[in-house]
Amino acid sequence: MRLDKYLKVSRLIKRRTIANEACDNGRISVNGRVVKASYEVKPGDRIQIALGSRAVTVEVLVVADNVRKDDAVTMYKEV
Repeated sequence: MRLDKYLKVSRLIKRRTIANEACDNGRISVNGRVVKASYEVKPGDRIQIALGSRAVTVEVLVVADNVRKDDAVTMYKEV
């Protein structure tokens, strides 16, 4: 799954266009490398998100296309 779609489906970022812009501006890195929105997310990846004054690091546990809002937090673990 693409990184921008994963960020939206997991509810880490509210909209896919915002996730795409964050990737283009270098605010998202995976495993210590700044990546583009087209990066293929895999379980075990560590995603660092820097938006405004907020910085979050999560580890990908599950990659799924359709997830209910309540189950979105099971897709990642905050590090």
